Amino acid sequence: MLDQFRIVTDPVGNSVGLSAIFAVLPLLALFVLLGVLRMRAWLAGVIALVVALVVAITVYSMPVGQSVLSATEGAAFGFFPILWIVLNAIWVYNLTVVSGHFDVLRRSMARISPDMRIQAVIVAFCFGALLEALAGFGTPVAVTVVMLIALGFSPIRAASVALIANTAPVAFGALATPIVTLGTVAAGAGDDPRLNSDTLGAMVGRQTPILAVIVPLVLVFVIDGKRGFRQTWPVALTAGLVFGVAQFAASNYLSVPLTDIVAALLSAAAVIGFLRLWKPAHEPSMVTSGAAPPGAVSTLAASSATSGASSGSGSLAAGSSAGSGPTGSGSSAGSGSDSAAETDAPDDGDADGTARGGEDAPTPEFARSGATARAGATARSAEAGPTGGASPSTSTLDKRDSPAEIARAYAPYLIIIAIFSIISIGPIKAALAKSPWTVSFAWPGLHVLGANGKPLSSVTFAFGWLPAAGTMMIVAGILTAIVLRIAPGKALRAYGLTYATLRHAIVTVMAVLALAYVMNQSGQTNTLGGALAATGGVFVVLSPILGWIGTAVTGSDTSANALFGALQVQTAAKAGLDPVLLAAANSSGGVLGKMISPQNLAIAASAVGMAGREGDIFRKVVLWSVVLLLIMCLIVWLQRTAVLGWMIPN
Repeated sequence: MLDQFRIVTDPVGNSVGLSAIFAVLPLLALFVLLGVLRMRAWLAGVIALVVALVVAITVYSMPVGQSVLSATEGAAFGFFPILWIVLNAIWVYNLTVVSGHFDVLRRSMARISPDMRIQAVIVAFCFGALLEALAGFGTPVAVTVVMLIALGFSPIRAASVALIANTAPVAFGALATPIVTLGTVAAGAGDDPRLNSDTLGAMVGRQTPILAVIVPLVLVFVIDGKRGFRQTWPVALTAGLVFGVAQFAASNYLSVPLTDIVAALLSAAAVIGFLRLWKPAHEPSMVTSGAAPPGAVSTLAASSATSGASSGSGSLAAGSSAGSGPTGSGSSAGSGSDSAAETDAPDDGDADGTARGGEDAPTPEFARSGATARAGATARSAEAGPTGGASPSTSTLDKRDSPAEIARAYAPYLIIIAIFSIISIGPIKAALAKSPWTVSFAWPGLHVLGANGKPLSSVTFAFGWLPAAGTMMIVAGILTAIVLRIAPGKALRAYGLTYATLRHAIVTVMAVLALAYVMNQSGQTNTLGGALAATGGVFVVLSPILGWIGTAVTGSDTSANALFGALQVQTAAKAGLDPVLLAAANSSGGVLGKMISPQNLAIAASAVGMAGREGDIFRKVVLWSVVLLLIMCLIVWLQRTAVLGWMIPN
């Protein structure tokens, strides 16, 4: 075949080391453009893709046609099934926003306990995990940080808590999109039959649950220091333990896409049940000077703050109802002082920084169109004052919802669980994996052989149009619209707006997946794997760090898995390590880079009115990111030994 291409690992001077200098250029370009030059993610992804194509053609002698076809297959995979999951999952979330049931849900959680430390566990950890499960991609941070401020947290503390909480659920976020990506990329890089989404999801589900136990304890410590830990550790431990056990059980025995939904709901239920039997001995006031007291911020203010993550407003209108700015001027008793950033009025922020945050937080921008309109109506009906906000007594946080409305607010998540549970039943799952529901075909015109002379499995594209998680989310969305009584026209407009607000994210994901496919199918990933294999068994410790770096720079565990999943597998094969362990470690380590990624920091900073001062928030969370990463490295190292080696699926 004229255009057929065979991978060569050492095209430069027959040396893997010299070849690696060129193979790393696309990744280096991506990291520099994102992390140093702070270029927009979609543009950085496109430029890095061009670099990968140039290296593939000029250094690895891959035919131009084969290079371009490889990129098109990667871009197609980026849209289906990856973006197909994300887009439709966020649509379901947006339906809860336009119907007003998102507000019902947050009110029901805010009323569980008057203790703000416990509220943080419920809102940032449990509810944040639920948002991560359904939407991901910055949504949990943008939404929960505003909810925390509405509950009375100072801006910098709210941002820190939201970022730290958004760790353990990330690997299974957006219906396990990172795991789906990892499974596809890893399967194309190795022959081990365990390299699939189910087994890799099970392995990740034997690593991240340990983090889940720790994270709520970290949250109460961050909020109220030693006192907070001492007084509320029982409920924090309950939340973490139940979440961790549920995450393990769901990922190993139920359904990988459902993992975070099940874990989040069970964890929240466990906290509610536990609080019926136990209360903290002391419930000190945690409202800092200048922060709005619980219930004082109207939905209008919350919606405006959330939309700031995407619209560039960079401010929180807490003062419209509370009579004070959101900056805060002190710290809670016993917790030590916050940084100077909390005592100063926030800058207006630079437009570029705010725009970058908005690029990764499309959902809050959407929320503004529905939630703000509703809030405005609420404020008007409450005879709002001259500032336009509702008075504290009429705040939507104080509104009492009927049991029926609360049930409807939780209905979308229960619908999703029901649908995915049904399609996970053995005979149904097997039937949907066959034609005509799933069609597999060789990517037209793409003919790539591995270094062993055999065709790469990655050139075969599996199009499971019906069993795809994204398709099931459309079914869930239709049922959600019916249950929440949303008119068809309104639901369709919400669907179109979801695509419009995610336009930059669509380009970013497709470009990064195209980059990954070009690197994998040209041999660049093989070269890097060969170079890293020289580290031997030490690479087990480096494996989570690689995922951490990938997520910290790209802001996405999905992107980190696309970039490094194949590399982890190929390095494992050359170093005599378990490929399932290292591939999973890439994703598990990656979740800890989420809290320090520039994109997530920009989202959090914009939402709390600190656009341009992401460094202040970074200093609050970076130590926790590193500490938790070291714990993950230790877990992975022990799983390589006889101590925890039994945890690796056979």
